[in-house]
Amino acid sequence: MAENSPIEWTDATWNPVAGCSLASAGCTNCYAMRMAARLEAMGVQKYAGLTRKSGGRAKWTGRVRCDDAALLVPERWRKPRKVFVNSMSDLFHADVPTDFIKKVWQVMKATPRHDYQLLTKRPDRMRQILSSPDFEVLPNVWLGTSVESQDVVSRIDELRATPAAIRFISFEPLIGPIKSANLDRIAWAIVGGESGPYARPMEEEWVLQIQRLCRSSGTAFFFKQWGGRNKKATGRLLKGKTYDEMPAYISL
Repeated sequence: MAENSPIEWTDATWNPVAGCSLASAGCTNCYAMRMAARLEAMGVQKYAGLTRKSGGRAKWTGRVRCDDAALLVPERWRKPRKVFVNSMSDLFHADVPTDFIKKVWQVMKATPRHDYQLLTKRPDRMRQILSSPDFEVLPNVWLGTSVESQDVVSRIDELRATPAAIRFISFEPLIGPIKSANLDRIAWAIVGGESGPYARPMEEEWVLQIQRLCRSSGTAFFFKQWGGRNKKATGRLLKGKTYDEMPAYISL
């Protein structure tokens, strides 16, 4: 899973932590729960006991597992990559020890050839931990938070208050309109609809509103997908165009 990623905005995934728990409505149909259950069924011990079946669907049990062996992975990659950190968890989950986060930080510092993309639904804990003098701002580490609807837009303020080289928002799965959001000092926004068998619909106007917010704030806009049960069929064209913009500046 770590070598290459089908995710459009990154090159590879790196999972030093596995397992999670639901944080908000955007977690309801989390693809990582389905993937963790599949990996456990394949005999991958790292994911054993991290999900349970409820109503015929895989759900997180709340267990979180730190994997020291996985810390060695980025060193093996000689070619520079964009690396999505913890696609199968959340580095800032309450049960991930600060000492382990420090280990992850040291790996990222020791491999400046890679750009690391950290995405959390818990930006309050991220701000608290990374504001400590124990953590330095690394130029190759991008910090992001997920905002699936107006209900959790306050996460952006937590992110903005966090020391970072590049800050980004993942508006995915976008399950409701973002009527207002301050994107000041947010370098990048990813927008995408939910995918999978229980995908909730996303309206075009919701996407266009975020695009307008990006244009007014100078934020790079990346449209990932419409989603749905078959995301390949719905594609990723917005008004006939593909938007693959990436952050081009440092937002200290």
